[in-house]
Amino acid sequence: MGAFQDDREIKRLAEVKFAASAIAEGVHSSLSVGIPVQEALVGALNLYGARPNAFDDDAIELAKTFASYAAVAVANAHLYASTAALAAQMQQAMESRATIDQAIGILMAQCRCDPEQAFDLLVRSSQSANRKLRDVAKSIVESTAAAAQSAFALA
Repeated sequence: MGAFQDDREIKRLAEVKFAASAIAEGVHSSLSVGIPVQEALVGALNLYGARPNAFDDDAIELAKTFASYAAVAVANAHLYASTAALAAQMQQAMESRATIDQAIGILMAQCRCDPEQAFDLLVRSSQSANRKLRDVAKSIVESTAAAAQSAFALA
């Protein structure tokens, strides 16, 4: 055989190696049942038996039942993770919004402009520096706070 192997040959060799390893460990039957979540296969319930033909029709149906329960658990875990990520994003957005609002207020005071003009200044600064708006706003707030602390320390 040359240097090239097609996917079918690689798969066949892997199956032969797996079967040989399983038999060497005393596994003579296996049953795999897919775990579908929202019309996608996300995993499998794999069962192994010490004797050939260890899984009858009842065992297969029971495995399918367990797989359906596992699918519910996986779907719930995914929903929880998605919801937690969304909550974290919302928290960051709220914090960013507060910082942006503070920066707008600082720019209004320093430049004697209205909120829209201050926001436009912030946007232009963000674009010209190629930095995120929230990062530019954070820099403005932090530098103003540092200057204020220095002024109070001198007084």
